[in-house]
Order: sequence, then C-alpha cells, then structure tokens
Amino acid sequence: MIENEFNRRDFLKVLGWGGAAVAVSGCGFTSVQDGVENVVSYVEANEYMIPGIGVYFNSTCAQCDAACGITGKVREGRVLKLEGNAASSINRGRLCGLGQAGVQAHYNPDRVTEPRTGKGEKLDWEKALGQVKEKLTGVSGDEIAFLTGNLSGHLKVLLGNYMDALGSKNHFVYDAVAPAVMRASNKKAYGNEMPALRLDKAKVIVSFGADFLGSWVSPVNFSQQYAQFRKGVNNGGRGVLVQIEPKMTLTGANADRWIPANPGTEGVLALGLINALGAAGVSIPSDIAASVSAYGVERVSKDTGVSAEQIQKLAAVLKERSPSLVIAGGGAEGYAHGSQNAAAVALLNQVLGNVGKTVEAPSVVPFPQLAPTAGGTAGLKAFNDGLAAGKFKVVFTLGANPVYSAPAFMKLADNLKKAAFKVALADAIDETAAQADLVLPLDSAMESWGTVVAEYQAGDAHIGIQQPLMERLYDNTRSAGDILLSLVKQQKADDYKAFEDYYAYLRGAVVQAKGSLGGAGMDDDEFWSTVLSSGMVKTGNASSSLRTSASAVTLPAAAVADAAFPLRLLPYVQPSMRDGRHANLPWLQESPDPLTTIVWDSWVEMHPKTAAKLGIVEGDIVEVTSKSGSIKAQAYIFPGIHPDAVSVPFGNGHTELGRYAKGVGANVFQMLDPVFDQETGELAINETHVKVSKTGKRVIVVKEEGAAGGSQAGKKIAGRLASNNVDLSKEV
Repeated sequence: MIENEFNRRDFLKVLGWGGAAVAVSGCGFTSVQDGVENVVSYVEANEYMIPGIGVYFNSTCAQCDAACGITGKVREGRVLKLEGNAASSINRGRLCGLGQAGVQAHYNPDRVTEPRTGKGEKLDWEKALGQVKEKLTGVSGDEIAFLTGNLSGHLKVLLGNYMDALGSKNHFVYDAVAPAVMRASNKKAYGNEMPALRLDKAKVIVSFGADFLGSWVSPVNFSQQYAQFRKGVNNGGRGVLVQIEPKMTLTGANADRWIPANPGTEGVLALGLINALGAAGVSIPSDIAASVSAYGVERVSKDTGVSAEQIQKLAAVLKERSPSLVIAGGGAEGYAHGSQNAAAVALLNQVLGNVGKTVEAPSVVPFPQLAPTAGGTAGLKAFNDGLAAGKFKVVFTLGANPVYSAPAFMKLADNLKKAAFKVALADAIDETAAQADLVLPLDSAMESWGTVVAEYQAGDAHIGIQQPLMERLYDNTRSAGDILLSLVKQQKADDYKAFEDYYAYLRGAVVQAKGSLGGAGMDDDEFWSTVLSSGMVKTGNASSSLRTSASAVTLPAAAVADAAFPLRLLPYVQPSMRDGRHANLPWLQESPDPLTTIVWDSWVEMHPKTAAKLGIVEGDIVEVTSKSGSIKAQAYIFPGIHPDAVSVPFGNGHTELGRYAKGVGANVFQMLDPVFDQETGELAINETHVKVSKTGKRVIVVKEEGAAGGSQAGKKIAGRLASNNVDLSKEV
C-alpha cells in the first residue's frame, strides 16, 4: 500500500488508468518502493551467460509509427540483430529494412551522449534539469509549448500529466508525412479514422496513390495481407491490383495495371467509375447517381487522361469481382481538394458494398488514455503561428525536427528564435536541436522502457512493450520517459515520489492493471515477467463499429496551368527515408531505392518525353524552382511518372544530423508552396508547381543497376525499346 495523502483516484490518473476504462485489482502496484530496490536493466548479463550463444528478448520497433513487434538477438550483452516478433498481430514475425536499421540507430557514432547547452557546454543532469526549472519560473502555462511526433502509451500519459502540471494546453503533434487527410475522410465516411482494410479478403484492389507495400501506414502488415490476396487463399482466385497514381511507387510497380492519371484527378476518376457502374447495372442510391451523372466516361477520360476503354474495363472488373477494396492514399490526398478526392474514393467503396466486407471495424485497445495521439502538418502550422506571434517563451521538442521539415514559407527557424528558452529532447544534433538552448540526450530504442499502442491494428488489439535489449552505451543518456518523469517531479514531487525512475513508473502502471490485462491470479513478478517475455500485452478489443455516411461529393474544376511553372512537383516518400529522421543511418543511405536503385543522394525523376523536350539526360544536375524556393539535384529519366510532373524524394538535404546525413542530397520540404487542404488545413504537398532548368553540370548517377548505357556483355537481350516509347500502364 502507498502510505501518503495521495488518494487512489489521483494515483490511477498518474499511472494512466484513470476513469472507468479499467477494472483495477489489488492495492499493491510495484515491488519498487521509494528506491529501496536497485533497478537494473532486464537484460543485464547473468552469471550463466554462455559466450558465443545468443539470447533473445522481445520489444517494440520505434523506427516508424507502425509499432511492429521485434525480437532482438543479444550476445555477450550486445544487441546484434533484430527480427519480427511472430506473436505480434501487426507484423507476424516479419520486419522491414527500416526496422532492421534500428540496431544501427543504436550504435550510431553521432549520438548525443550527455546534456549540453546551445553553445556546446557539457552539463550534468542536475544542472540541465535545474535550468529547465529556472526558466519555467514565472512563466504561465499559455507561454509554454511542447511539439512532439505521434505519441501513445504511458509516455503520452506522462506528457499529458506534465502539461497539466504546467497549466499548458499547448501540446502540438506533428508528422511531416502523416495520413491526416485520410483520417478525417475516414471519420466522415465510416465513423472511424483507421478502419481495418482487409486486403486478404478482396478479389480486386484499386489503390488511388496508397503505397501500402512501401511506406503507407503499416506496410509490413499490408505486405502479408497482400501475399494472401495474391494467393487467393480466402477467395479462391488470385487477386488483381490496379494502382492509380501519377508517380509510380513500390505498390504501383507490383500492380497488374498501373494507371498514371493526371495529378489531382483521382476524385474525378472515382466518381466516373461510380457513374460507369450505374450504367452497367449496379444499384446506386438515387441521390448519389444524380450527383455523379455529370461524370460520364468521355468527360472523365478528358479530365484524367485515362482512356475511356480503361475506365470501362476497370468498372467491369469492379462489378464482376466482389468483394473489392478501394483505397485512397497520399498520392490522391496531397491537394487543396484532397479531402474531396478521398471522399470520392470512400463513396466508391460504399457503392461497391465493401464496407463490412473488406473495410471492417478496427481493433481498438480498450484504454483510451493510452490511445495514440496522431498529428500532421496542421499541428506544425499552429505551433509556428504561436511562435510567430511571440506567444511562447519556453518550447520543448521531442520526436520532431521542424527546422528541417517545415517549408521555407513558414519561416519557422526565424520564428523559433523568438522563444526565450528552447529545449530539445534528441538522440542526435539535428537542425532543431542545433537551435536549442538546452539539449537533453535520449537513450536509443534499444535502451528504453515504454508502452506503445499502434494507430493501425487489424488483428488482436495489444499494447506493445518496449524494453532495453542491452545496457546503455553511454552513462549520461536517458529515456524520454525518465526525462519527463524528472520534469513532472519538479512540479508535483509528492505525486510521483513513489517512482525512482521510469521503469518503476511503467512497471507499476502495468502491474496495477493486471486484472484487466489477463493477469488475474498471477503475482506481480510472474505477471511482469510474462509481459516482458512476450513483448506485448494482449488487451482484447474495445467495442468499435463502422457507420457509413454516403453523401454527394463536389470537386473543383481543373486548375489552370501556370506557364511560368509548368510541371507539378510530386514529392516521394521513400520506404527507408520517410521524413528524413533516418538519413543519418548509412545502412539506409546505402539501401537502393526500390524503383531507381539510387543510393546516397537525391534525384529529380522525370519522364523521358519531358526530359527530351528540355534537353536533359540522366546525370544532368538540374535546378527545380518553385515560387517558394529551389533545389539542385541529379536528373533520373524514368517512364514511371506522368509527363507533366517531376518527383524528388523526401529525406535528404540536411544541414545537421551527423556525418552521414549532412550535405547529402537536397531538401524538398523547403520549396513547398503554401497551399493547404480546404477541409483539414493540412499542407497540400502535391500542390507545388515548378520549372526545371539545366545547370551545365553533370555526374554519373550512383545506383545499383549501374550507369546509363552500361555494358550488357554476356547477357541475352530479347529486344530494345526506346524509353520515350515505353508506356508502363501497358507493360504488365
């Protein structure tokens, strides 16, 4: 029992179990009481360790927000390799290359190893945390802001408790490449932001720009469903995939048919398919039929650039092969009318009767306090607006690098200087940490304790457990949980005095709720050991359901082309680089892009016809200019992109972040124009128009396939076809 004046209800709130969501069992919460017990890492080398023999521990991947379960191989106290945890319903024993690189993030030589001031002066933790307390003195809650990436689990709870203690409501959540428009559209169409998409139950999938095999939402989960879809295990026949997108992704490269519709016309095509389905005899509600009556095949073909024959064939396939699944991803949503595009795609799903068949209610952890708080670029805009107005005196950042990824038009780097004191919780000196007045160094994911709740869960709902796979490499780093616990103790010491560190807090929280987590009848140590052994806590599903809301969709007229900026910029989210946070990992820089095989650089992807028109060949250094900025990068000629567009990958172009990231490639974030989705306020990343010009310089493009025109000696060539004559939508 806890013997102080802290009442039980407040205590449960501290642990994240407040409210009626959990039936609490027992009074004891932890075997760690007031620091009497010496807490050490779960993986501390034991006397019975056999040199050369690996041992394995389960944890949760922190490389992206999919929260896959992982199994770490540890030998002589060092983590050597990661694989997927077979017990996880998210990834079922598989792990992508990004997850595998978590080991290199742990051993990265450019990690921050001790607290430091903005001037580089090294501090001990007492002085560093003392600075925070000093700078907060006399500052009101409205003058304090905390910008984070997506958060869930008990770290989210602890941050919420800290912000409450400060009297601040200024927690901004930012994800530079978030599916935020999709969340809002799904909420309107299905009553749920993240319904479960059952690829394995579909006979045909039509994806409007969702790279679900590459970087979209939960690619390892989708890849396994896709394998079942291709085998036809659940529906008796091999599934057919149609990918509609103006820039080919990994998913598009795997499709049976890749259709490069005109950028931004995905919603028009979806409404045209509804019209064509109605004409083919599919029953459509009268109000929907009336709203799509203007989207005849000829008009849709003209607007989208997709032939009337292809539209009719696609409608016929959707009619004949049921159930189907239609998905809208970032390729369709990154426009000022992105929400309308997504709504049109959702409407097509409903007309086809897919809701309840291939679009299902999601698995939901029954503890809303731990549910993920997910953001997008709207959170960054609100944070930046506050900085620009001089509202914030003290600013914290965690899991976000806005100085790098904020477009130049926001002037965020300048606005950040208006804050009197800036604290960065970071594992490396990135662009944002470089501007901070105080840097608090983080443990790696291989050294940290935590709980994680995935936003997308299609199997049994569970809470992922993150545990250290080895001792800290550096004595003066701390986990985000330990730092937040120390900070909240500065404000409410009595409420948290029972917890020596974040391990004690986390163990106490999990053990406290063991009765609701399948641990009834176990003693505390047995239950905790079981949790760590599995790397997760299966919670059972909270009740969730879908409700369809089918309404007419209004799409704007096609934008008038700008002669000064004739090409549309389509930024590309690479599976390995994502938003650039992993650019300091040489494994990932060395990993070839799945389509171009380029390594260690950025590139400007353009269609052969566009390149020929501009007199550009592979390897030319070109300048891509928008109204907001410009970048220079090597040209790569590729028929898998619309002739009216160019593409540049996100992730490179860092001015900080360590030796492997600094000075490599170009930062496409900086040149995006100030255009936002009309409904959600999200940055419309596909709405930037550019012009491309030669600089007169040229390089050999470094790629796995070799230089353009390289020798084919010893290979039998069946035939040749000039790249400007290739039509990939027919080369399947």
